[in-house]
Amino acid sequence: MFTDLDAVVERYEDLSRQLIDPGILADQGRYRELAKERSRLEEVVTCYRSFRRVEAEEDDARDLLASPDEDLVFLAKEELESLQEKKATLSAQLRRLLLPRDPRDEKNVIVEIRAGTGGEEAALFAADLCRAYSRYAERHNWRVEVLDANPTDIGGFKEVILGIAGQGAFSRLKFESGVHRVQRIPDTEASGRIHTSAATVAVLPEAEEVDVAINPDDLRIDTLRSGGAGGQHVNKTESAVRITHLPTGIVVMSQDERSQHKNKDKGMRVLRARLLDLREREAAQSIGTLRRSQVGSGDRSERIRTYNFPQGRVTDHRIGLTLYRLPAALDGDLDELIDALITRDESEKLKADEGLGA
Repeated sequence: MFTDLDAVVERYEDLSRQLIDPGILADQGRYRELAKERSRLEEVVTCYRSFRRVEAEEDDARDLLASPDEDLVFLAKEELESLQEKKATLSAQLRRLLLPRDPRDEKNVIVEIRAGTGGEEAALFAADLCRAYSRYAERHNWRVEVLDANPTDIGGFKEVILGIAGQGAFSRLKFESGVHRVQRIPDTEASGRIHTSAATVAVLPEAEEVDVAINPDDLRIDTLRSGGAGGQHVNKTESAVRITHLPTGIVVMSQDERSQHKNKDKGMRVLRARLLDLREREAAQSIGTLRRSQVGSGDRSERIRTYNFPQGRVTDHRIGLTLYRLPAALDGDLDELIDALITRDESEKLKADEGLGA
């Protein structure tokens, strides 16, 4: 491991030298590429240098154990114990940092939320989830836009698709895919009986045009009048766009914009994301490397979380975590849940890595 890390430090230092080279500074494209690589290595190098410093201090403390001064030996033992704890912490941090990174982690995301079982209650819950993810994105200074929406008359959504753009968006939202269940008493329920409804969430990394090549001949594009609650222009102009990808049968609708051109652009973004997701799933299954860890496989039929209003709790079933702060979670305060999911995922990866190295 140290040999590999020494090579990482050498590369980091080489990049630092290149970034002050006048020739590199004059080439902004090359400069950005090298700066991005250096940024990716910086955390590993900083941690490794701290680890090396602790090792050196540890050696110095061991040398003092041979001192005839008993007080000095006592202090050296205390220092050695503290340094060993620091070393263990830094070693674990290095192992985590050296885990293979998901190349999709820095991508923007497409979040698709659909009402499931439960009728109007499910549609209202879909709207709650839409608000939660929008607020969560705002907390992280990410940009949110509605790519498509199919609202109901009472403020819910049969379906809503969000585009969320920001650093690390996919890395933090990718575990949200699955079935979300809600338990609450509807406003229309006179007897006070608790209803259970559900909505499905799919989080897809947004694909660039270079990630997915789409042959225009493989598309059927239909224009139609927008439907649903959308303003006076609804049903008067054919601004809505339906895109069918003929080889896969994937159909995308976009009707949220007044402009047909903008709706087509949004629809193509969703289509590219779905095609990339389909390709990656098929590739993973064909080579038998689809990892099914305790945080879930990303299967959208898997029930992952329950939001219980009478008890004010939210429970993530994959990691057995229950928080009694439901209103905060639905207001976008999701970091405690998401951090726990990321920690468990890293733990599972480390176990798998240790198993391969055994």
